[in-house]
Amino acid sequence: MIIIGIDPGIAKTGYGIIERKKETIECLGFGAITTSADLGAEQRLEQIFKELSEIIKQYKPDIMGIEKLFFFKNMKTALPVSEAKGVIMLLGAKEKLTIYQLTPLQVKMGICGYGRAEKQQVQRMIKEILHLEKIPKPNHAADALGVAICCSRYC
Repeated sequence: MIIIGIDPGIAKTGYGIIERKKETIECLGFGAITTSADLGAEQRLEQIFKELSEIIKQYKPDIMGIEKLFFFKNMKTALPVSEAKGVIMLLGAKEKLTIYQLTPLQVKMGICGYGRAEKQQVQRMIKEILHLEKIPKPNHAADALGVAICCSRYC
């Protein structure tokens, strides 16, 4: 089973793709889609849609896990992130993927067993779980891999 995890954002959308085979998890790829602040919102959303469409065509996932916007400090950033998330979920539905939403708390619990784990602790565990040489960069990609791992275990 192939799972794509997504950390939605308007400036950077992280993605991580894993394959679950019985008791093993293998990292197939990860990265981030970066959009320019010079573009209009509709152009940025279109870029996210197009680039993520290509990634989905390449890896052919069965499941999409997406990080749920659990809380926000700034309405100015929460709305564009929600717009990006909507476009991503639409793409997942269009591609007939099963979609799960997980909060950051659920991901931390699933990766570290502790909901208040520090970001660095979560990233180190992701590196260990996937047998990677280095912690995945950028942070958005590591977060997306965490979502994918949790989906492989609990969804």
